[in-house]
Amino acid sequence: MKSRGELKTEQQNPKSSTIDAMSIHDILVTINQEDQAIASAVELAIPEIDKTVEFAVNSIKKGGRVFYVGAGTSGRLGVLDASEIPPTYSAPKGLFIGVIAGGEPALTNSIEGAEDQPEAAIHDLEKYSINENDTLMGISCSGAAAYVVSALDHAKEKGAKTVYLVTNPNPYKMTEVDVIIRAVTGPEVVTGSTRMKAGTATKLILNMISTTTMIKLGKVYGNLMVDLMAVNEKLVDRGTRIIHEVTGIDYTRSGHLLTESGMSVKTGIVMGILDCSKEKAEVALEEQDGFLRRVISNQNK
Repeated sequence: MKSRGELKTEQQNPKSSTIDAMSIHDILVTINQEDQAIASAVELAIPEIDKTVEFAVNSIKKGGRVFYVGAGTSGRLGVLDASEIPPTYSAPKGLFIGVIAGGEPALTNSIEGAEDQPEAAIHDLEKYSINENDTLMGISCSGAAAYVVSALDHAKEKGAKTVYLVTNPNPYKMTEVDVIIRAVTGPEVVTGSTRMKAGTATKLILNMISTTTMIKLGKVYGNLMVDLMAVNEKLVDRGTRIIHEVTGIDYTRSGHLLTESGMSVKTGIVMGILDCSKEKAEVALEEQDGFLRRVISNQNK
């Protein structure tokens, strides 16, 4: 690609060309109508998202990690998604790692020049000793962030699986990767403001990748968040209700099981189903790699 002006996300959107003269209501309607096309753009990228999840699951099973690397909005969304994995799924910190150009200050401040520093990406990733067990996703709506391309090249050199997430048909800066996810969201309502449609598509895709990865690692039973740790009043109630839902044991006894399990919902469920101690429940889960469905299926044989 010869110029940034050729990027879909940099072009003017004819549907919002007079947005400055619109009423508040009409501005909101215009934004909403444009947003309605985002899910369809993401849907077209599902085959590549599927492959990315395979990489992520395999990496974690081999003791590796999943990295999200981006600049600006893309970097913030990566850090956000990665940071929500431990509390949501009681997963160890470090399975998903968000890296943003400019470091922690860039999470709350605009450090736009950071995306143009390829050497900074290598410096920021060196402490992680990326290897062949890892997966690294570079996130850049335009594909113009030198920081992201450098991170992808570095990971590729170390033998990791690499994924390039862009919201244009082709990235401004191309590089060799294992998978390219293209969610083509088109011109923004405010020209070039990729925090809008492109950012929303990115958030959807990251949610899909991390959530599906956690499901395939046994962190969910049915659609219940069974691997949560009940660390506050809200989660104690939710955990108790999940135990009740899965085991059929009344709410009060389910609450006792949660306490006896050390506030581990999954362990409490197994204690209730097998009518066993916390220690035996933990062994049963360990034998099935933490998959609650397998434990229950064995009990029902």
